[in-house]
Amino acid sequence: MQVLPPTDTNNAALSEQLEQPLMEVESCLNLLGEALLRRDTQAIEQNAAKLHQALALAISSFSEAARNGRVPPHLRNRLVQAGGRVAAQRESLARATAALDRAIDVLMPGEATGLYSAMGKSERKSLGGSIQA
Repeated sequence: MQVLPPTDTNNAALSEQLEQPLMEVESCLNLLGEALLRRDTQAIEQNAAKLHQALALAISSFSEAARNGRVPPHLRNRLVQAGGRVAAQRESLARATAALDRAIDVLMPGEATGLYSAMGKSERKSLGGSIQA
């Protein structure tokens, strides 16, 4: 039995089948980007969750299409671009989180770890009958 190459009708159906989940990912990326710019934490959380679901569906659809035939190059390129945008937003969020953590550390320092306080005295507690100078 000879396997025939996919026809234009098959390619069009496959493109249409993959287009919808990819458009959902792109839409979620746009909404998440806008929420990040506004620094709207509630919208960031909601859109990040939607993006996670949309990515899972798109990856599943594209994986199945790749196993059963070909993924059209223009859709593959758009998925790669969406992946790059996800990585860029993840990096931007990581940097913002690190900056926030540093600011919190400055404003609310944790336990002192050094041997001396700001006044120059030792922060060690004296033990029993030891002599202090």
